[in-house]
Amino acid sequence: MRKVLISGAGIAGTTLAYWLRRHGFAPTVVERAPAPRVGGHAVDIRGTALGVVDRMGVLERLRELRTDMRGMSFVNGEGKTLVNVTDHTLTGGLTDSEDVEILRDDLTDTLASVAQEGVEYVYGDWITGITQRTDGVRVAFARGEARDFDLVIGADGQHSAVRSLVFGAEKEFSHYMDTYLAVFTVPNFLDLDRWQTFHMTPGKLAGLYSARKNTEARAMLGFQSPELDFDRHDLEQQRKLIADRFAGQGWEVPRLLREMASSELYFDSMTQIRMDRFTDGRVALVGDAGYGPSPLSGQGTSLAIVGAYVLAGSLAASLDHRAAFASYEREMRPFVLKNQALAAMNQKSQTRFRQWKQIQSMRVLPHLPFRDRLMKAAMRPLTEAANALALKDY
Repeated sequence: MRKVLISGAGIAGTTLAYWLRRHGFAPTVVERAPAPRVGGHAVDIRGTALGVVDRMGVLERLRELRTDMRGMSFVNGEGKTLVNVTDHTLTGGLTDSEDVEILRDDLTDTLASVAQEGVEYVYGDWITGITQRTDGVRVAFARGEARDFDLVIGADGQHSAVRSLVFGAEKEFSHYMDTYLAVFTVPNFLDLDRWQTFHMTPGKLAGLYSARKNTEARAMLGFQSPELDFDRHDLEQQRKLIADRFAGQGWEVPRLLREMASSELYFDSMTQIRMDRFTDGRVALVGDAGYGPSPLSGQGTSLAIVGAYVLAGSLAASLDHRAAFASYEREMRPFVLKNQALAAMNQKSQTRFRQWKQIQSMRVLPHLPFRDRLMKAAMRPLTEAANALALKDY
């Protein structure tokens, strides 16, 4: 049970590779991209997940790389500020918390820096077939020769190939949450200083936030829509789809669309993965592949980190993979359900009246004598969910 294949070199896969190696396993990571992926949005590490990265010895490095946001603004179509907020941000929550908001590629690079020795990485290839036997798993690849492993772990995200090959078609587990999100890198042309600026119209949100000590910025374009049919590997098709949706929008949207044409692009639906089980025989799923809560929860990264730690620890604690997988399921399922519930709380239709009400609430909040209590109450569901699992020592 020592040879473990991990599909996906993202947050879950890299964290799992680190902990498996620490426990004496021989992990191989296969990644479809030809090199470590760049770009992507800012992600959050909260609660129990902070304990995992601390045990990996990278917490202080991650704090150095955090976005360190001071606040955010909402503007109208002409760029006039409607409200400034300094106690929380749209992407990262409270500005004075211990949580770590960090760019996704900065996080994966940091995790990979401690998950190199004893880990085999295969880039530019992917799994095309999985045949389970009583004594192992035969894995076929798109480009490389077939190989044998003791276990296979799908850490390959929302559109997991491992999940499709072993558990069933994506549509059986995918629950669309009415929204699409595009994120891409642009110059910090507004000279934002650790700041976020957003422009809302009914059903649409355009935003810009500074990154990497203000040397660049990330653009966000989100919109509500019935579920769309598009090629996930055709970036030009996706760019056209987004540009059509945001045609005629005010503020800096026309410039963002021009910048998008030459930038790397993350574009996907806000979708939650719900499964009755995360394991099957000698195959298991971790992170978004098995229980992606959607970005609406703010907890996808933390679930991936904690899930990888618990899965590796469960395997280390048992000589039988069946007992280990059962332990992993018992530990993670209550934590997963509690965090997935956050997304449903945040899924609200962006009508013009609701947007007006949100802006007015943000304007009034700083002047209320019980402001701190209101903020803590608003954040309590997230705080409780993020800390709902106590780390074991494996």
